[in-house]
Amino acid sequence: MGKIKPSRTREFGKGSLRCVRCGTHEAVIRRYGLMLCRRCFREVAPQLGFKKYY
Repeated sequence: MGKIKPSRTREFGKGSLRCVRCGTHEAVIRRYGLMLCRRCFREVAPQLGFKKYY
C-alpha cells in the first residue's frame, strides 16, 4: 500500500479560487475584488450598484 498524501490548500489554478457566497470553483469573477461566481453575481449585482451587466 502507498502512502496517503496530506491534504493541502491550492495556491494556483482553478481550484484555488472560490466564490465567497456559495463556495463553487466555477466561473469566479475576480475583477474589483468581487470573488463571486457568475450565478451569485447576477443575484447581487443590483445591490452592489451595477446597472448594466450581461
